[in-house]
This record gives sequence, C-alpha cells and structure tokens, in this order.
Amino acid sequence: MSSFHWDWAFAWSIVPALLTGAKITVFATLLGSLLSFVLGLIWTLLRLKRITAITPAVEVFVSFVRGTPLLVQLYFVFYVFPKWGLSMPALVTGIVGLGIYYSATASEIYRAGIEEVAAGQWEAALVLGLPIRRVWLGIVLPQAIKTVLPVLGNQVVAMFKETSLLSTITVIELLAEATSIGSIEFRYVEPLTMAGFFYFIISYTAARGIRRLETEHHVVHG
Repeated sequence: MSSFHWDWAFAWSIVPALLTGAKITVFATLLGSLLSFVLGLIWTLLRLKRITAITPAVEVFVSFVRGTPLLVQLYFVFYVFPKWGLSMPALVTGIVGLGIYYSATASEIYRAGIEEVAAGQWEAALVLGLPIRRVWLGIVLPQAIKTVLPVLGNQVVAMFKETSLLSTITVIELLAEATSIGSIEFRYVEPLTMAGFFYFIISYTAARGIRRLETEHHVVHG
C-alpha cells in the first residue's frame, strides 16, 4: 500500500477553481437567505392574522416543509416542477429550494420575536388610536426583527453549509467543484480537504460576525 503524499503544487493549482465554486456557494446562500427571510415573514403574518382557510393552509405548509428533508424538496422542485410547466435553471432551483425550506424555520423565529414584544406596547398603541398597519410596521416588527437578528444570522450559517446539497441537482458549487477535480485528477484528498477548509473559514467568519452582532444587541438593550 502506497503512503499518502500531500501535493502542495497540486493543492495551490486548484485554488482558483475552488474559489469559483465558493463564490456560487456564497451567492446561493445570500439569495436563499433573503428569500427565506421575506417568505418567513409572510408566513408569520398569515399565521397570526387567523384568516379562514388561508391560515390553516399556511400552518400545514410550514409544518410539512419543516418535517421533510431539504434534499427531498430540492429533488421535487428540480425534477417535478418542470413536469408542471415550471422549469428553472439549476442554480435558481437551488436558491428557491433553500429559500422555501428555511422560510419555515424563519417563520417560527419571527413568531417567537413577535411574542417577545411586551403586550403593553400593543395596548398603548391601540389606545393612542394608531392604525394597526402602523403598529405592525413602526412598533412590533422592528423590535421583533432586532431581537431575532442573531438567530436569523445562525440560520444563514446553517444554510451556507447546506448548500453542499445543491451539487445533487447539478449546481457546481464548492463541494461539486472539489469532487469534479478529484474525479478528473484521481486525487480527492487535496480538493476535499481544501473545500472543507473553505467551508470552515467562511462559516467561522460569519459566526464571529453574528456573535459580535449579538453582543452589541445585548449592550444596547442591557
């Protein structure tokens, strides 16, 4: 059995390709996060509104999305939607899949933040005769979102790591780029190790930023 040999020349030569994959990973994470935040807020408001037929349907949808694996949902969007006439490029499909999946979690996070807003603020706003829309947009949602911002940030980090699943629907992100290099060069240790290193560096940097944001939040509200 031959001994393992790490080839630094080969490792450095594949950095540009891995960086290209990392850019796609970050791009998918940012757009997927934005979509999940918007959809999650919509689901939350529809659930709190208690609209006949709509609210129960949203509750079932959120529970279903949270209770099924992301990989199954990605396959469904990628392979089934086109049969219904809704065909999208692989990267767009991945972003939509990530956004929908994490919107269910975001909905629960938003709801927890809204419940943290003191009931007295609701009552004071209504006593002053403020329009309900202004109460939501000017008082409740800004406080709720500020409270849950660190948790939403952690969701972004989780989504970043989950983007590796996009390789299963032909998106050439960081992991797909690493495995492609490995299959072409018949060397997997360097590309996979370096891909793992890139995941760690980006995740660690993002986590540190979130921790700093959380600390500043506690200082402001402490």
